[in-house]
Amino acid sequence: MNGLFCVAAHALIYLDKRGCMLSSEELAANICTNPARVRKVMAKLKKAGLVATKAGNDGGYHLLCAPNEVTLEQIADALEVRFVEPAWHSGAGVDCGCLVASGMAGVMDVLFDDLDRQCRAHLSRLTLADLEMQLEQAADGKETDHGL
Repeated sequence: MNGLFCVAAHALIYLDKRGCMLSSEELAANICTNPARVRKVMAKLKKAGLVATKAGNDGGYHLLCAPNEVTLEQIADALEVRFVEPAWHSGAGVDCGCLVASGMAGVMDVLFDDLDRQCRAHLSRLTLADLEMQLEQAADGKETDHGL
């Protein structure tokens, strides 16, 4: 799973649960990352219309949509992330004269593209509200509120 996607989902759910404007520092503390990384993610979510910002000492971010209206695919699209992609290509390139060495990278790219499309199709059926429900189900029976 892409790290930026995890930061975004966490931030959006935390904003919803808190129901108020939160700074990048407050979000970063809950996410356990640095504020610069949060600001990078939140800028993309703002551009996609998922959050609004307010400048100044009492500024920060707030969620613009209800959690049941935001699909996980929308978040992925806002961040322009791919979930399945090769980190490296095998083979010597298309001009080497060997069928396997020259063709394997292209075959694997098609496979990874298909897997990424399938992942996005699954994410299009899930919302932030679904993740919130999973959080609540996981917390049932536990005595902590996990800061929510």
